[in-house]
Amino acid sequence: MKRFLLIILALWAFSLSHAQKVGLVLSGGGARGLAHIGVIKVLEANNIPIDYITGTSMGAIVGGLYAAGYTTEEMEELFRSDEFYFWSTGKIQKEYRYFFKQREENPAWIELKLERKEDKLKLLLPTNIVPQWQMDFAFMELMAATTAISGGSFDNLFVPYRCVATEVHSNKPVVLASGDLGEAIRASMTIPFVFRPIAIDGTLLFDGGIVNNFPTDVMMETFKPDIVIGHKVANDPQTADSDDILMQVSNMIQRPTNYEIPQEVGILLETNVNEVGILDFHQLDYIVEKGQRTAYHMIDSLKQRIRRTSDPEEITRRRQAFNAKKPALLFQNVQVEGISDPLQRRYIINSIKHSKNIVTVDAFKKEYFKLIADEQIKSIRPIAMFNRESGYFDVHLKVEPEKTAEINVGGNISNKPINQGYVGLDYRFYKNRSYTFSSNLYFGRFYSSFKVGGRIDFPTELPIYLASYLTYNRWDFFSSSNELFFEDVRPPYIIQNESSFRNEIGFPLGLHNKISGGLSWSGALDEYYQTEKFNKSDEADRTNFNSLVTHVEYEYNSQNAAQYATEGLYHKFGLRYIAGLEKHQPGSTALGNQIVTRNNNGFWMLNAVADRYFVINRNFTLGYHAEGVLSDKKSFTNYTSNMLAAPAFTPTPHSKAIFVENFRANNYLAGGMKNIAHLNSSVHMRLEAYAFVPFHEAIRASNNKVVRNEKLFSDVYWQGMAALVYDTGIGPASLAVNYYDKTSTKWYLTLNFGYVLFNKRGF
Repeated sequence: MKRFLLIILALWAFSLSHAQKVGLVLSGGGARGLAHIGVIKVLEANNIPIDYITGTSMGAIVGGLYAAGYTTEEMEELFRSDEFYFWSTGKIQKEYRYFFKQREENPAWIELKLERKEDKLKLLLPTNIVPQWQMDFAFMELMAATTAISGGSFDNLFVPYRCVATEVHSNKPVVLASGDLGEAIRASMTIPFVFRPIAIDGTLLFDGGIVNNFPTDVMMETFKPDIVIGHKVANDPQTADSDDILMQVSNMIQRPTNYEIPQEVGILLETNVNEVGILDFHQLDYIVEKGQRTAYHMIDSLKQRIRRTSDPEEITRRRQAFNAKKPALLFQNVQVEGISDPLQRRYIINSIKHSKNIVTVDAFKKEYFKLIADEQIKSIRPIAMFNRESGYFDVHLKVEPEKTAEINVGGNISNKPINQGYVGLDYRFYKNRSYTFSSNLYFGRFYSSFKVGGRIDFPTELPIYLASYLTYNRWDFFSSSNELFFEDVRPPYIIQNESSFRNEIGFPLGLHNKISGGLSWSGALDEYYQTEKFNKSDEADRTNFNSLVTHVEYEYNSQNAAQYATEGLYHKFGLRYIAGLEKHQPGSTALGNQIVTRNNNGFWMLNAVADRYFVINRNFTLGYHAEGVLSDKKSFTNYTSNMLAAPAFTPTPHSKAIFVENFRANNYLAGGMKNIAHLNSSVHMRLEAYAFVPFHEAIRASNNKVVRNEKLFSDVYWQGMAALVYDTGIGPASLAVNYYDKTSTKWYLTLNFGYVLFNKRGF
């Protein structure tokens, strides 16, 4: 009898061990949460089952991926990929940068929206550091098929799952148990001021770590497991440095969290990765290894408490069967939410589908980022809903139109007298086509400008734009020559003024290609001395050149920055025909005093630019820059006016801000190499060297006229730059040494924050 009872007791204990359910709780912690992957790897390697998962923030991402059927190897591959870098930083990868919709280059740092409410005009500051477009699309792409086969219930996932978000207005936790899985994870990890909050069922949600960074209570109340494994990577609140804004904000908004797990409930694993920042995802391998060490250290304790084991082959079969049910991500119907005007909805739908019935995810992604590039649209959050009748997905686009008015503020701050401020104002609206009216103002000692105009975009299958701009430009090279570290003994006195009215039409040939053409009128006035010796009382020479310019231009641009790019390709081929009238009025230092007026009847100008970067590895990039100009332009009245009207070779930011005769010619070839060493994702060093070769170089004669050198190639002129560049997120900060092959000052040390960019010229 006693033996029989022992057998019954053993069978009862055995059945209990096999019925034992295990819940895994994963904390938030930013990039530190990658250690969760290491813990899961060790649990699987030791056949410890995972029956339920709850997580917050980064724990919601790792836990959600596992619950959606992703293996730890697939997770590591995802977090190591370039795609993850782009959607975690908000930057758009090369293959999705839609050049056709890019606005004309300007030195803006930040965009401030204007909104009219209750007859009052409000200025809206930026709400997030990282743009949300990449992330919104990524979560849809990763999780839409999983949501489809789960029927919107997180109990039907590969592993039943819950995540926690924070309701913005009440500051209370929200447990997400159903709906779109990608949306739920996106809400749970939305760190305030870093990422933009999203609304689910009309409720605005932020990061769950604000109110519950370790949802053990959710695990116990929802799933009631026999034992809980909790993994903590988050720090308790610490004293923030005065420069650490993210830590300051985190301390202000985050409630204290109970990270304890009572012994009778389960086991707490804790990985100390305090040395890793919340956005240091590039340390993936190190963080995952730390998580593995934590789990291995506790593996004996885990095995003592968890008698039940899992069958790895069975888990693999079950995962494969789960993933095999996922439908292909093909889209048929497009619905637009957040837009009431039917013409505006049609504009967006036509931009996505055109005349296609079925749209692949790759085709949809390209059109999605084209729409994101549209200045009329602030955000588009795509939600894919599986239509069981059609067998395809219907995509719901939650669209937020851009505010009709926007102010852009920026410029350049420098140790040289090339400081400039910039303010731009855009007013936009769209119906069945897109309208943008814009104006801007540059102000500074060296450069000042005013532009006003507008652009109309037609969302046809081959999009077309029409644009007209009135621009006034002024460059004062004399004021820009007062050097802080090196000083020219006799700086040139040159002031260039230009008024232009430019009309343009353009259309894309692909994602990065654009063809444009148009007609512009330009009235240029140059003031200068033809001698190095002059007094303040002397009167400068004046040359007017009024011209009518017809142009056609092809451009290809996939580069990642307007200044100090590190990847991508830029090509330009332009042909201009210029008909103009030149008028020269001598000043008090000129050799003669006769006013000369002459037609510069019809000359053409062909220019080409190629600028390309080759990414050798994560730490090193090579690049080249080449350009050339060919024209049959006749020489102007005197040497100085001729050089002022000649195209200039300005491959570096500082070279755009000084006047160097040796790098100007009506016909030339130029080019050079760039070497870029990446210190991290935001800081790089670059070394650039260029050669400039004029054709039949213009020579100053004794009477200040132009003499044409009969030799095709007479001289080669060199320039270069060595710079340390930091991408601040709103503009580049740089420390650079610049060299120019010229008679006076050759070396210039520059410290800049911002952009050296100008409005376009008419001529």
